Amino acid sequence: NKARVGGTKTVHMDRVRDLQPELILANKEENLKDQVLQLADIAPVWVSDIHTLGDALHMISTIGKLSHRSIKAEDLCTQITLAFDEIPKPVTSISVLYLIWQEPWMAAAGDTFIHDMLQHLGLQNVLGAQHRYPELTDEALQRLQPDWVLLSSEPYPFKAQHVAAVQRLLPRAKISLVDGELFSWYGSRLLQAPAYFKKILKEYAR
Repeated sequence: NKARVGGTKTVHMDRVRDLQPELILANKEENLKDQVLQLADIAPVWVSDIHTLGDALHMISTIGKLSHRSIKAEDLCTQITLAFDEIPKPVTSISVLYLIWQEPWMAAAGDTFIHDMLQHLGLQNVLGAQHRYPELTDEALQRLQPDWVLLSSEPYPFKAQHVAAVQRLLPRAKISLVDGELFSWYGSRLLQAPAYFKKILKEYAR
């Protein structure tokens, strides 16, 4: 029921202006700088740049203050923090590769929010020393030899047939389909993430 104002890279300024917002929220990775500057002529813009759970909590707290909902925001931050603190860490080291795309293979590296989530699970990202979302050939993927490969539901919708394809390349690895929203959405969805993370860690241990 909300008004649509375009996509993250195609914001319709006239629609935003017609809505007469008092505050506009943008994101450094998702929104184009030129469009953010144009939006600033309509209303104050707050730009998030999220790489870690700490960044996400800071964002929630700040937006709480900007929207005069500080108490609710701080309560949400407390709930999220406590839930993440309760995630049990694996006893032994588990190396993991988190794939987000096929043709070419692309994976989450060390300066991403997904990487920080993997760390909170106690997992070792095999691409932790790289940046952003590197492309991988079949041969490069095989050289990584992760213990566990996570196939995200977004942005590429990995399915069961992709599990078989990756398994052929990495016959000794465990391959799992995972909910990408719970690894990469850094708002109130974080409340749901710890329970899901506990579940998949148990499934790996079986």
